Amino acid sequence: MKNDLFRELTERKTKLSLIGLGYVGMPIAVAFAEHLDVVGFDLNEKKIELYKSGVDVTGEVGNEAISRTRVDFTCDPSRLKEAKFHIVAVPTPVNDDHTPDLSPLESASDILGRYLTPGSVVVYESTVYPGVTEEVCQPILEKRSGLVCGKDFKIGYSPERINPGDKVHRLETIKKIVSGMDAETLDTVASVYELVVRAGVYRAESIRVAEAAKVIENSQRDINIAFMNELSVIFNRMGIDTKSVLEAAGTKWNFLPFRPGLVGGHCIGVDPYYLTYKAEMMGYHSQVILAGRRINDGMGKYVAENTVKNLIAADKPIRGARVAVLGFTFKENCPDTRNTKVIDIVKELGEYGIKPVVCDPCADADEAFRLYGVTLADMSEIKDMDAVVISVAHEPFKGFTPEVIDGFFGEGRRVLVDVKGMFSRKDYESRGYLYWRL
Repeated sequence: MKNDLFRELTERKTKLSLIGLGYVGMPIAVAFAEHLDVVGFDLNEKKIELYKSGVDVTGEVGNEAISRTRVDFTCDPSRLKEAKFHIVAVPTPVNDDHTPDLSPLESASDILGRYLTPGSVVVYESTVYPGVTEEVCQPILEKRSGLVCGKDFKIGYSPERINPGDKVHRLETIKKIVSGMDAETLDTVASVYELVVRAGVYRAESIRVAEAAKVIENSQRDINIAFMNELSVIFNRMGIDTKSVLEAAGTKWNFLPFRPGLVGGHCIGVDPYYLTYKAEMMGYHSQVILAGRRINDGMGKYVAENTVKNLIAADKPIRGARVAVLGFTFKENCPDTRNTKVIDIVKELGEYGIKPVVCDPCADADEAFRLYGVTLADMSEIKDMDAVVISVAHEPFKGFTPEVIDGFFGEGRRVLVDVKGMFSRKDYESRGYLYWRL
């Protein structure tokens, strides 16, 4: 199958399809379109029209790249039958009770199954717990297509490693894990991805190994950040600056450079729950992983509580205090607000009778309102504040001078909450600020 399908793809006798054109799928589609004929499918008609008009709603490749790409964008699922190599890159969120929500993945498999043709290879990129590709997705594909996996079509898994907003670590520059249900499929999948991944591919010994590798990557990072967050809580009680401690400890060659912060998004804040869910199914109750999750899930509330404490120290009335929250996305320099932990700061301040003014020049304003009911303000509205919480380290915020930040405040003592520690504590304390950071 490898030689035949790979040859058909490179000779443009068949096509590659990309199902799900978000922060992960769209850059993959654009990359492959440099070498193959690509059908880019997404159910969101508005998104498809924007891509067709040359607008990159994700900010991942830019409008120029979208304008010149040869990706055939469509919201017509019947176009999937034109392709024989399919990549599924849809979100895998969690429910309110932190259990995996596989409905987007199941829906994508259902749609693809209707148009799957013999001789095809289906590769999943969505983050899942070990076993989902073969135990959940494969049966749906077989049921909807009437085809038999292993005989009429093959499956594989290649976990996404897209880092939204990161212009250095890209699809092309990060080694790609690939896997297949058998040696032939693995060979096909590896050859296809080698077309676009300059860093090369790593051939995992099985689909389940590849699934497990993906889910622990972000779990490891989550646990390390949780440790930093716990240190921040401890050192704050001791009156010790955490950033100063980490800078000192960082002089040792093997000290890991993690920093405290809000852990949201659809990767680090979600993936650990997929692993612990599967562990529960196997009769094991996770201790370290879930402990880290509990710490990180509570940091938004912790930031809000310390904002209020500093307002009290500044002799500011709490109810009705004018507070600005700058930054609403789940991470710096990207428009994505899904699963942002900044909303926890906003909600907790609301519990104290404070309705903060939220501003984020990088965020998708429509998404923020649709998901959270938050209307984003313009930077010009940030004035006469009692406290300013800079919650996301966007590049525009890093350029703030003390004079610019002075202009955000009204009369009385100024409270600056620098969540990511972007600025100099000494600079602002010397100007009379009450300065606080994780």
